Amino acid sequence: MSEPAAANVSAGEDWAAAMAEQAGSESPLAETTPGARPATDMFQEFSPGAAAGQANDIGMILDIPVQLSVELGRTRIPIKQILQLAQGSVVELDGLAGEPMNVLINGCLIAQGEVVVVNDRFGIRLTDIITPSERIRKLNR
Repeated sequence: MSEPAAANVSAGEDWAAAMAEQAGSESPLAETTPGARPATDMFQEFSPGAAAGQANDIGMILDIPVQLSVELGRTRIPIKQILQLAQGSVVELDGLAGEPMNVLINGCLIAQGEVVVVNDRFGIRLTDIITPSERIRKLNR
């Protein structure tokens, strides 16, 4: 029974000695093992120039799919009116005829455009691209 208590005292003394040694060292990250490298040598220093080569490699993300949607307009109606909708019903939107439509990627507005028809398919011709600063300004509202 005295052995575990002695081991605990010994471990406690070891921790106290380590803490005292750390407090007495010049740097809190200083190594106490002979021949050990300082922490600054173990980790690669971050510099904007080193990361620039990796940041410019956009090829890694080119195949990631995103959801692109075009929004004609929006409206807010009560559930009672939704339940009354039937085939042929008309829902009024807040967008005006001829007004540019919003182009969203993953729900975030990135451009505006106008509808075009090419070979019996609808498309959108982009007329205005939202700049990153405009997107940030709209997020802050």
